[in-house]
Amino acid sequence: MFGKVKKVFFTGMFGILYISFVAQIVYILGWVPGIDGKLAWMGMLAFEWLALIAARYLSKRSSNNAQYNGYGRRR
Repeated sequence: MFGKVKKVFFTGMFGILYISFVAQIVYILGWVPGIDGKLAWMGMLAFEWLALIAARYLSKRSSNNAQYNGYGRRR
């Protein structure tokens, strides 16, 4: 039961973060003046994207570890 709730929660949260990321790109390209400002903000957005990828990876990894905890490790 908790696993299903956790899966729905994290899927929803990552979906919201992806939509936010696309909205930030649209804002930067449309309303930030000057090429220097756009490049600086896109650089900052690249760091946010890396953090999002890392969080997604760690979430899936912890989920897999919890699911298969103990199997194949007993002696």
